[in-house]
Amino acid sequence: MTDKYRIDSHKLLYHVPRVNAWLEGKNIYPVYMEISPSGACNHRCTFCGLDFMEYQSRYLDGDLLKERLTEMAALGLKSVMYAGEGEPFLHKRMVEIINHTKKSGIDSAMTTNAVLLNEARAGAILGDMEWIKVSINAGTPETYSAVHRTKRADFNTVIGNLTNAARIRHDNRYKCTLGMQMLLLPENKDEAVTLAKIARDIGMDYLVIKPYSQHLLSKTDKYREVKYSDQLSLSDTLRELNTSDFSVIFRVRTMKKWDQGNRNYNRCLALPFWSYMDAGGGIWGCSAYLGDNRLYYGNIYENSFKEIWEGEKRQKSLKWVQEELDPSQCRVNCRMDEINRYLWELKNPPAHVNFI
Repeated sequence: MTDKYRIDSHKLLYHVPRVNAWLEGKNIYPVYMEISPSGACNHRCTFCGLDFMEYQSRYLDGDLLKERLTEMAALGLKSVMYAGEGEPFLHKRMVEIINHTKKSGIDSAMTTNAVLLNEARAGAILGDMEWIKVSINAGTPETYSAVHRTKRADFNTVIGNLTNAARIRHDNRYKCTLGMQMLLLPENKDEAVTLAKIARDIGMDYLVIKPYSQHLLSKTDKYREVKYSDQLSLSDTLRELNTSDFSVIFRVRTMKKWDQGNRNYNRCLALPFWSYMDAGGGIWGCSAYLGDNRLYYGNIYENSFKEIWEGEKRQKSLKWVQEELDPSQCRVNCRMDEINRYLWELKNPPAHVNFI
């Protein structure tokens, strides 16, 4: 299916100067960062990979975050996705933070459940965002309530919020891409078509259908053994719903990797290109290792980002990753999996590469 956003792939190939600098052994700053503005969440999804963080009511200091965003932009950070341990819109200054991100010269995006994405917030942020992806894991209020472990009314609230967001975008000619995302589970697999029709009809640009991925530290493991080989034919049905303005992105490649669990690399090479900031201001090399000091770089409440990124803790962490971390023990389909596949081929090219 059409995936013009390369959601089932990667986009590091568009950052050749940064990659070349890395290949030359230079210290580079990240292209992309995921930031968790809120540790709290208004849902308790059955599949939540970060449930071990226990949905703490902690929020990044807005003034300090804005200061760090300005600094990181000057250092070369290109994009931020607001997501993380909790629901971003529970942060009372989220709109202001998004506006400042754009003002700093950083592209911003968000993954949200959109319950709190009302008209006022949508109107205030859509002009300053590249995309918003909404986690909505069912096509009916009943299944949505069961999977998100929230009240049924939230489903209609989200659909209403997204309908309004699409209208606001259209009326103001904003370019922000609006999409939905469904994690394909036994409970919702029969509602993928229903959700796709809703997404298409209310003006979304896409619906992503993606596989589950077991977090290493997650408390829940009820979906650990789920397989997708019997679900791949669903892509043919969903393809029929595509239009010139809407597409279903059925992540076949990622589903096959989940079923097979194979990697073409034996070292994680992606960490210099991205980072994760938790709701307490901690900077980490990988969100799959939150709480593991071997992947902890420092905290923005204690140091500038430049001091953290060039500091001893990060250098020790990168050394440990290159010498000891075994990616075969990491989370299948981690966010940097496709990046690692790409970088591994650059570092370990096949024979006859000049015969293009």
